[in-house]
Amino acid sequence: MLTFDRRVGPDLGPDAPAYPQHEVPSWYRDAKFGVFVHWGLYSIPAWARPRRPGEHVPVELEYHHHQYAEWYANTVRIPGSPTRLLHEREYGVGTSYEDLADSWTIEAFDPRRWMRLFADCGARYVVPTAKHHDGFCLWDTATTSFSSVRRGPRRDLIAELAEAAREAGLRFGLYFSGALDWHVSDFAPIRSATDLFTLRRNDEAFARYSFDQLMELVDRHAPDVLWNDVDWPDAGKTAGPSSLRALFERYYEQVPGGVVNDRWGVPHLGYRTREYHSEEGVTPWVWEATRGLGTSFGYNRAEDDRHLIGHGDLVRLLVDTVAKNGNLLLNIGPRADGSLPEDQVERLRHLGDWLKAHGEAIYRTRPWVRYAEPVGAPVRYTVGPDGAFHLIAMDPSAGWLRLADDLVESARATASWGDVPAVVDASGHVTIPPGLRGLPAAVLTLRQAHPGTG
Repeated sequence: MLTFDRRVGPDLGPDAPAYPQHEVPSWYRDAKFGVFVHWGLYSIPAWARPRRPGEHVPVELEYHHHQYAEWYANTVRIPGSPTRLLHEREYGVGTSYEDLADSWTIEAFDPRRWMRLFADCGARYVVPTAKHHDGFCLWDTATTSFSSVRRGPRRDLIAELAEAAREAGLRFGLYFSGALDWHVSDFAPIRSATDLFTLRRNDEAFARYSFDQLMELVDRHAPDVLWNDVDWPDAGKTAGPSSLRALFERYYEQVPGGVVNDRWGVPHLGYRTREYHSEEGVTPWVWEATRGLGTSFGYNRAEDDRHLIGHGDLVRLLVDTVAKNGNLLLNIGPRADGSLPEDQVERLRHLGDWLKAHGEAIYRTRPWVRYAEPVGAPVRYTVGPDGAFHLIAMDPSAGWLRLADDLVESARATASWGDVPAVVDASGHVTIPPGLRGLPAAVLTLRQAHPGTG
């Protein structure tokens, strides 16, 4: 995963290819909530130094103390890093990260159970990692023997996940590390954000390697989402049969309703990504907030409940994101054996319970002209496909809220808390029913349409 936002690649001059025009499909804009799954070799050591709440790590030590467990293969190569010390203690000085591949067993893996859980918790799409930066492929690829079919599990995990996802009614996407593959590279470990973009292969052979791998996945699984990370090899940004332009064209031909993210390093994107960050307000572009339930994407056994997002904060994160024209792609990190951490599952179920009761204010909605009010009780706004206007109170425990002046008239005529008519006085004060005050967010709906949706 990348710890900040999109970078655009080099200026390729007048010979730069023209990229296809493709709108973000309505299914994606309607979905609002997806589940990211980071699962791979890094799930075996399952360790990174977790950040303590409020802790500041100097920029020069960010990669030395990397908080993402899926970055283990890089962090373990940095002399003196906490990861290196742990690895030598637990596996021995002579054992490399890649040596762990043959020890990977997945006796608790049940893809159908995963997908039923995600669907029951309100997700509309799922995006597992097909290949992370370590280069280990979770499908039956012809490009390398460093895969889950030739090593460890001896199974095509992506094929199993794709089948189970669609059986559960979920859209299926794939994460792919297009720019970084440490298995077929020979660079020093990445120690800074600058290294992230310089210590990577950009040659034609690697561009073709990335192209062939991703096209295998497209041809076999027609993923609804292509979620590339960091960038794409520069040699693949020119014209040609194995160029990025050719890849996009073939992808959209095979998956007309498909969508891509923004981490390709070229002037073509579907939606923008924000990692552990948000937008400041309603955006004219479609975007996606992504984060782990903890401070890592891959499972990190060093994390505990202190490092995980709070139950109420998770609901409010989704609400805030949707009000700003975004989707939430929330990551769960399975253990190496395929079991799902109970504390992460509990949070998913809590979010799912809230969505079962209040999904009308989330799914298929669009943002209003304002996402919130600058002063007063914290609220967020969404507009449904039928014109229903949803005001979502982010602190129901306050017991009341005050409407903005331009909402008072319609609220007095049409507002309700579900099936319960709202009590709105002439000044716009609304009482929140006692039964809703224990919720992380409560929905007041105005059935009178309001203009200005996105």
